[in-house]
Order: sequence, then C-alpha cells, then structure tokens
Amino acid sequence: MAIAIPRRTLAGPVDCTGVGLHSGVEVTVRLEPAVSGSDRRFVRTDLPGSPEIPVHLDHVHETLLSTELATEQASVRTVEHLLAVLAGLGVTDVRIAIDGPELPLLDGSGAEWLAAIAAVGTVEIAGFLPVPMLTEPLTVTEGDAFVTAVPAEETRLSYGIDFDLAPIGNQWFSVRWRPDDWEREVVPARTFGLAPQIEALRQQGLIRGGSLENALVCDRDRWLNPPLRFSNEPVRHKLLDLAGDLSLLGVLPQAHILAYKASHRLHVRFARELQARLTSLASC
Repeated sequence: MAIAIPRRTLAGPVDCTGVGLHSGVEVTVRLEPAVSGSDRRFVRTDLPGSPEIPVHLDHVHETLLSTELATEQASVRTVEHLLAVLAGLGVTDVRIAIDGPELPLLDGSGAEWLAAIAAVGTVEIAGFLPVPMLTEPLTVTEGDAFVTAVPAEETRLSYGIDFDLAPIGNQWFSVRWRPDDWEREVVPARTFGLAPQIEALRQQGLIRGGSLENALVCDRDRWLNPPLRFSNEPVRHKLLDLAGDLSLLGVLPQAHILAYKASHRLHVRFARELQARLTSLASC
C-alpha cells in the first residue's frame, strides 16, 4: 500500500554560526520557512545575485570526506549533517541561506541543528510527498565496501565499519527511521578523525576547521578527547552521514538499507541507482 508524508517546513527562522570543517571559514546559516513545493534549497547570500542550489542528487558535485552540492553559479559543502536532521524531522520545504562555501560543523554532530530547529518547531503545509517502496533488493559495491537495500515493513538504517585502530575496531549499529529513535540514538553522534592522517589531509587543503572541540580524534591506542557520547559513536555518526546523503532522494524509501565501510561517494552512487530503480518501477 502506497504511503505519503505531509509536507512540512519550519515554524520560524533559525540562525547558526560556526566554522566549516574543510574550509575553516566562519559562516552563518539562516533556515527560513518555505511555501509548499519549494523543496529544500541553499542560497549563497555572499555571492552576486544570491544563487540557489537545489538539494537534489542531480547537483552532487564532490564527495571527498563530505558531500558538496553545486550549480554553475555556486556550491555548498558538508551538507549531510543538516540534511539528515531535516529529513528526520520530516522537513520537506526550507530555504537555507548561507554566507559562505561550507556549512558549519558546530559540535561535529547534528545535535545543535536539532536543538535550534526544535526551539522554533515545524508545521505542516499543503500537500504530501509519496514514500517510495522498494520491492526487490539493490546493492552497490566498491571493493569490500557496499550499500544494500531490501524490502521491509518500515524504514531502517544499519551500518558497519572496520578500522585497524584499537579505539574503533569493528562496529555495527542499526536504527529505525522514527523521530524518537533517530534523535536519541544517532543525531548526537560526532564526526571522527584518525590522528595519523590529519597532517596529510591538511596538506591537501582538507579539515582546516577540524579540532578536538568539533571532532573525535584517536590514534592507534586511545581517544585523544574522551569521553565519547556512545561506546560506538563513530558508526552512529556514519548513519548520520548516510541519512543525509540518502535524503537527496527527497524522501527516504521504505526499505532496510545497510552500509558497510562505505563513503559519501558510495552513498551517493547507491542513491542514484535507487532513484533509477524507483523511476523505472513507477513508469511500469
């Protein structure tokens, strides 16, 4: 049976300021209520003409250690944490004004975004969005990494990671795509980094805004900035990334989606394959 969710926007504006993970640039973001059918759009207010960037798979430009959306006029990077929070809240229509090239990392999780939005609340607006239903399995692979989905009675996200570092090791976590579960079990999980890789990444112009204040960091033997919010906080954060990337579909499908050792690149590749599969089924 086909199901749909009501369109939803914010009940008022929300402002957040912080430093971008990769750019190291301080930016301010304003989330503003939007009319039904306007969808989610970034607006680069620092550029001439304030160009818009639709939140859609067609506009994915780069997936190196974050997800970047772009048009010919503008781009915006590290969108996945905010998009995961908006998707979990069922927000389908919102104007996201930003005065720089990258969303702020804040505390490295989705918790500050969630708290800021909760302070103003959300409201239903006219219209509904259908929830696509997967009817047969779909898998994409890259080496031993994969993202797979199977039909299910409700949407569930599962993830596995495996690092040759004692503080992380092999971790798995699974969560139902329900607001209470999502907000409690996944949204507070922070991004993480590996101390042996930090200098090389910075020489590539990456993680310039990363610090022990906004990311968990470990070496081969210990966490450099404990305590963790969860014993398996890294894999829970990967679920946050996965949901943000999958939200580029518009609405997460009804399916059990499981990823293992995946990247933003593989998340997006899976989302594109899934979109093509769902489009094909809809046309039959």
